[in-house]
Amino acid sequence: MGSQNYIGRFAPTPSGPLHFGSIVAALASYLDARHNGGKWLLRIDDIDTPRVRAGSDRKIIDTLEILGLEWDGDIVYQSRRMELYEQALAQLSDGDMLYRCWCPRRITKGRPYPGTCRARTETAGKPYALRVKIPDSPILFTDVIQGRLTGRLNELTGDFILRRSDGLIAYNLAVVIDDAAQHITHVVRGADLLDTTFNQVYLQSTLNLPTPVYAHHPLAVDGRGRKISKQDGATDVLAGVSPETVLLRALRFLGQTPDAKLAQAGKRDILDWAVADWKIELVT
Repeated sequence: MGSQNYIGRFAPTPSGPLHFGSIVAALASYLDARHNGGKWLLRIDDIDTPRVRAGSDRKIIDTLEILGLEWDGDIVYQSRRMELYEQALAQLSDGDMLYRCWCPRRITKGRPYPGTCRARTETAGKPYALRVKIPDSPILFTDVIQGRLTGRLNELTGDFILRRSDGLIAYNLAVVIDDAAQHITHVVRGADLLDTTFNQVYLQSTLNLPTPVYAHHPLAVDGRGRKISKQDGATDVLAGVSPETVLLRALRFLGQTPDAKLAQAGKRDILDWAVADWKIELVT
């Protein structure tokens, strides 16, 4: 694969500092792009405004720079792309693919949405979400790390929300539109987003957009086996730790085997080795 064919990306939510799990995702996507002679883009996924913390985007940018992870082109912010999302909603609405939903979020409680509002008459004056109608047929895609996968949206999510009742655009729609607009060919990210990929592949087909190559790596967990996350107060990855140590830890987590001499090397030498020797087949 040459540089003309591969465009990858890292798209963090600015809800806090980058923790170790975030860096695993950043490094995996960076190395896969650079090893294949491709571009690596940085996008700030700040569409879910209640989760956004002021200044976090700057902290994310600074952390990536300290680690030596250099991106191509300008940084894109989702919050500045509302017109694109509204155009996609209009396209789906014209195709009779959307309906209004007045159900409270608690109706699902982790279960698929039962379609309560599909045939419901409008309730004037009440805020509503927009849901997309899902198919009965299974969604299929092949993940570079996880293998061939099949899922039925009626068992996973049911008709899912594209615009929330508070007016915010849902992640699934925004990420699909942004990946297409940026010509993303490969998405390397954590396995916590694996289930949402079925929704995204469906939206891509419905909106006549290309489906990237997906690779979902295992999640970094804490001592109790829980996903490391900002919601649980995960600390800044560089707190009291050198960039070199962070990079070597993340490489080992991703199944790579850094040369012993790299323990004394600088971050540039570590990254040069990692790009040249990257083997995604070792990520398990």
